[in-house]
Amino acid sequence: MADRPLIGVSTYLETGARWGVWELEAALLPAGYPRLVQRAGGLAVMLPPDAPERAAATVARLDGVVIAGGPDVEPVRYGAETDPRTGPPARARDTWELALVAAALDAHVPLLGICRGMQLLNVALGGTLVQHIGGHVEAVGVIGRHPVRPVPGTLYAGVVPEEASVPTYHHQAVDRLGTGLTASAHAVDGTVEAVELPSGPGWVLGVQWHPEMGEDVRVMRALVEAAGARATAPESASYEAG
Repeated sequence: MADRPLIGVSTYLETGARWGVWELEAALLPAGYPRLVQRAGGLAVMLPPDAPERAAATVARLDGVVIAGGPDVEPVRYGAETDPRTGPPARARDTWELALVAAALDAHVPLLGICRGMQLLNVALGGTLVQHIGGHVEAVGVIGRHPVRPVPGTLYAGVVPEEASVPTYHHQAVDRLGTGLTASAHAVDGTVEAVELPSGPGWVLGVQWHPEMGEDVRVMRALVEAAGARATAPESASYEAG
């Protein structure tokens, strides 16, 4: 691509991160995310938590949005009591990323949710989550792998048509699908591994695994290509964020 699409990736917000002699609050992102965007043909920018009312203006400057993996979504966001096995809330991220999802959907900006990002997309559209499942984490801090089967005829199947082994690390999953979403891939045990908006405008996909931890760039490349197509479409030049 002559002009690489600008892809925003949401970040962690950590109370204490250490580098050199410093230990400070930090907005950070595992390097696998920007590297995957770059390998797929995009330009990566970080989107640290901000005031939710700034999400629309932020998204208006981007060609695509990635909601990264991270902590469990706070159960209050989908009307559930907190399971003892659910991790501590990341309220600033929940608020900001839900606003980013809404802004991307409203503006028809291509959107990819990764792991937590897929779960947050589901919650943003009124869905719920299973707060704990077994078999999808090999060991604490260890990325595992398992096969994922695409649903024929879906957006995801058009990107990855075959059963694929994917890098995985999660203990929560989609339960009730959000409004308009459809499951587009499953694990062998039936866990929903990808969701998409088949009838909505724009390109919207969520994957439960971590493509930034593997070598397969197809999912990210599909986002970057959708972002590039939107950026060069005649109507995109006249769009104004509402």
